[in-house]
Amino acid sequence: MNAAVHQSLNASQSARRHFQAGGRKPLFLGNWERALFIHYETDPNILQKQIPFELDLWQGMALVGVVAFSMRRLRPSFGGRLTERLFLPIANHEFLNVRTYVRPGQQPGIYFMAEWVNNPLSLLLGPRVYGLPYRYGRIAYEHQHEQGRLSGRVAGSFAYAGKLPPETEFRACRRESLDEFLLERYSAFTHCRGINRSFNIWHEPWAQTEIELTVDDDLLRQTGSWFDNARRIGANYSPGVADIWMGAPRRMN
Repeated sequence: MNAAVHQSLNASQSARRHFQAGGRKPLFLGNWERALFIHYETDPNILQKQIPFELDLWQGMALVGVVAFSMRRLRPSFGGRLTERLFLPIANHEFLNVRTYVRPGQQPGIYFMAEWVNNPLSLLLGPRVYGLPYRYGRIAYEHQHEQGRLSGRVAGSFAYAGKLPPETEFRACRRESLDEFLLERYSAFTHCRGINRSFNIWHEPWAQTEIELTVDDDLLRQTGSWFDNARRIGANYSPGVADIWMGAPRRMN
């Protein structure tokens, strides 16, 4: 195991210990497959006005991430095959997440600003259980890294395309790097109808690589004035992580 993998595994293992503190167990399991992360820098003063938690800045920069990925095998952690079958109507679908990075009470995590999903039934679960800001949108992803190409389109006004050499190697993020700051997050925070919630997640470290893209991102204007002053600073792609733990939501004071 190379040093970079070992260091990021330490971050993942620390998150696992935190997740299991007090005997906590996951509420849901699932796979996040073929994930594309697109990163933006924006004015922290403008962004902070629309975020109910303290921003977690990187060297003074406020950052927003857009994540395009496929959910597979979403299922309760209990009940075995029976509950997994009950979840089949919402087990597999695509997401486009818009998130920023926060630090409530010095706990680093992500805050969900908006999420597009292409399964109408999922709109019944995420907002009610976790306070997630789901919106319905048509999503078409072609994340074919094995053939060296990626493209996607969401809700008619977000589109991207890029290429990866077929021999690309996917590696864990280097310790204390910007990539680690952006990708290796294991706590999530939401705000819905005046209620703040948090929940923990855990998974193995992202195996990833940087990627260059062309992006049509007009859809992001719907997520707030932060976008008026934003500039795109990079992107990463990962084949995905499996058997993710998603904890139960907890109300915050």
